[in-house]
Amino acid sequence: MLDLLHYLLIALGINILLFIPAFKFKTDKLTDLSYSLTFIILTVIAITLTQITFQKLILSLLIITWGLRLGIFLFIRIGKMKKDQRFDGVRESFFKFFKFWFLQGLAVWVILLPTLFFINSDGKEVLWIGLFIWALGLLIESIADLQKYKFKQNKSNQDKFIQTGLWRYSRHPNYFGEMLCWIGVYLFVFSSLTNMQRILALASPLFIIVLLLFITGLPPLEKYADKKFGRTKEYIEYKRKTSILLPWIPKR
Repeated sequence: MLDLLHYLLIALGINILLFIPAFKFKTDKLTDLSYSLTFIILTVIAITLTQITFQKLILSLLIITWGLRLGIFLFIRIGKMKKDQRFDGVRESFFKFFKFWFLQGLAVWVILLPTLFFINSDGKEVLWIGLFIWALGLLIESIADLQKYKFKQNKSNQDKFIQTGLWRYSRHPNYFGEMLCWIGVYLFVFSSLTNMQRILALASPLFIIVLLLFITGLPPLEKYADKKFGRTKEYIEYKRKTSILLPWIPKR
């Protein structure tokens, strides 16, 4: 059984290792793949080194399923896009690019805290409502990603923004689904954690929520959409009547 520091070092090691070819070849194809793989690898290591219970196995499958879905989707998407605009002016700088990869490894470790605490515990008491919330989040996120991907693959939509499907009820339904996934994981393991672990593990859903609401999620995407579509009446109306995150009936 490994302690949290070992898992942190493994997470950082995976990302630093994959940073090397990413920087050398100035490619974005490994970035999101590394993110997903780190979740999967850490979870597989943790479950392998502990006494397996049915509940631990369920949790491991949740993380691995989430990681595979995200990793495959993002790998296909970057294959079509060729590059990620987020890294323009970053991938060319060793220190800027390295900083991103280092922080990505750290982020995975923080997000996985509830999982690592649970797998290293007796792992028998769970809140099954957490599984339902996780499943709902994964479903919303998957549908939203697929809808937007198909929309963008249609050449007639090149200069348009998506406002159909789940995107009719939220400007960022995929991020709402992502938040639900990690809230669900936290609730699933809550009963088996000590009071201190519950406090520390809370960093996982809080980190995702803060990251998506205020840092790398909504702010840059809203800014990009405002810049590209902000002068069109259709977008102004869409933004006025559509919830920014929580799916809801559009305003009249």
